[in-house]
Amino acid sequence: MSVWHEIFSFDHYGELLSLVRNSLVAGAVLGLVGGLVGTFVLLRDVTFAVHGVSELSFAGAAAALLFGFNVVVGSLAGALAAAALIGVLGAGARDRNSFIGVLMPTGLGLGVLFLALYKGRSVNKFGVLTGQIVAIDTPRLSWLVAISVLVVLCLAVLWRPLTFASVDPDVAAARGVPAGALSLAFMLVLGLAVAASVQIVGALLVLALLCTPAAAALRVTASPVLAPVLSVVFATAAMLGGILLALGASIPISPYVTTLSFLIYVACRAVGAVRTRRGWTARRVPA
Repeated sequence: MSVWHEIFSFDHYGELLSLVRNSLVAGAVLGLVGGLVGTFVLLRDVTFAVHGVSELSFAGAAAALLFGFNVVVGSLAGALAAAALIGVLGAGARDRNSFIGVLMPTGLGLGVLFLALYKGRSVNKFGVLTGQIVAIDTPRLSWLVAISVLVVLCLAVLWRPLTFASVDPDVAAARGVPAGALSLAFMLVLGLAVAASVQIVGALLVLALLCTPAAAALRVTASPVLAPVLSVVFATAAMLGGILLALGASIPISPYVTTLSFLIYVACRAVGAVRTRRGWTARRVPA
C-alpha cells in the first residue's frame, strides 16, 4: 500500500498544483515541439540519432552543472554539437548509425564523469537524467519557449522540402532538392528539440517524447497533415498527464510520461490493426 501511495498520491493536490504552473506550460510547449519534430524523426528513420544527441546533451548539461554554468546552455551546446557531427559525418544510414554508436557511450561516459565530480545537491544530478517537475522556474521556461519558437519557425521554413525529401528521397533528389543541406538543417533542429526536452523528461527518456507519440500517430494515419496533428496531441497528452500524475508522488516525472506514451502507442497500434483487418476483409468479401 505504501508503494502505491508513493506512485499515486493526491494529498494536498490543490496546493501542489500551484507549484507546477510553469511545468504545465513547458509540457504543452514540448508537446507541440516533440510532436512536430517526432513526425520527421520517424519519416526519416533517425530514431537512433535522438538517443545519440540526448547523450551529448546530457554531457553538456552535466558539465555546466559541474563548472557552474547555465545548465540549459550546456545542454543546448552538447545537443547541437552532436547533431552537427551526425549531420556532417553520418551521410549514409550505415555510417550514421555506426557513428552514433560511438558517440552515445562517449557522451554518457562524460556525463557520468561530470556528475561524479559534482559535489552539489543530488537532486540536480538526478534531474539531468530523469527530469524534474518543479524545477522549471521562469528563466528556464523563457529559455524553453525561445528554443521552441525557433524550432517551430525552422520547421515552418523547411516543412515542404523536408516532407518531400523524407517521403520520397530519390524523386526529391531528382527534382533538385538539396538533400544534404536539408539533412544537416533537420539534425540541428532535432538538436534544439532534444535540448529543450531534456529539461523536463531527462536525457535518458527523451525518446518517449520525440518518438513514441509520432509512432502512435503513424499507426492510425498516413496523412501528411493528420499525422503531425495527432503526434502533437499525443505528445501533449503524455506530457501534461505525466506532470499531473507525478505531482503528488515521490518519484520523477519520466516514468509517468513514458507509460502514458506507451499506452497511447498500444491503443493506436490496436486501432491500426483493426482497421487493417477490416480493410482486408472488405477487399475479400464483395459488398
